[in-house]
Amino acid sequence: MPDHLTVVRHPLVQHKLTLMRDKDTASAGFRRLLREISHLLAYEVTRDLKLTNTSIETPLQEMESPILAGKKLALISILRAGNGLLDGILDLIPSARVGFVGLYRDEKTLQPVQYYFKVPEGLNDRVVIVVDPMLATGNSSAAAVDLLKQAGATNIRFVCLLAAPEGVERMHQAHPDVPVVTASVDEKLNDHGYIVPGLGDAGDRMFGTK
Repeated sequence: MPDHLTVVRHPLVQHKLTLMRDKDTASAGFRRLLREISHLLAYEVTRDLKLTNTSIETPLQEMESPILAGKKLALISILRAGNGLLDGILDLIPSARVGFVGLYRDEKTLQPVQYYFKVPEGLNDRVVIVVDPMLATGNSSAAAVDLLKQAGATNIRFVCLLAAPEGVERMHQAHPDVPVVTASVDEKLNDHGYIVPGLGDAGDRMFGTK
């Protein structure tokens, strides 16, 4: 496995992912499962956050205790499907700053088209976690990271639910400094750029659209 890639094989992640893959899982269940999995992926992607000590007073005595160091994290959702992961990670890191990158994939060229970009200030001083359920061709993800680097981000991590080998390779070629955390690397992309076996279109399944 490439050094920049982490596949979270925790039994709860794999169990919930199987339920999400099932075509008979309704939108409400799909959203709930995605939120639950995002908690577990968030643990992995934040495993090496830096700590410092602060003085507090417990009911029994004063003590020095660890606390996150530096500026608050920035969570960046690639619209629209990224919001499913974003909501779950915000459950764990409610003080994080939040940004959005609007990209859609041209169905003929499979290339990303930007329509929105709004991110927090001071990205150069923050750990930036980019979220999008599907790392398929990798074109949109790489384009989003391009935009974030142009905005000053230097410490970027990418979290997705599923990845295709082609997407993993594309991200590594474009941004070898960006680690990728995912629940599964599936077999391949099909002719339409969808992950196989995958789970279909994550946005459509989240929101009940076609």
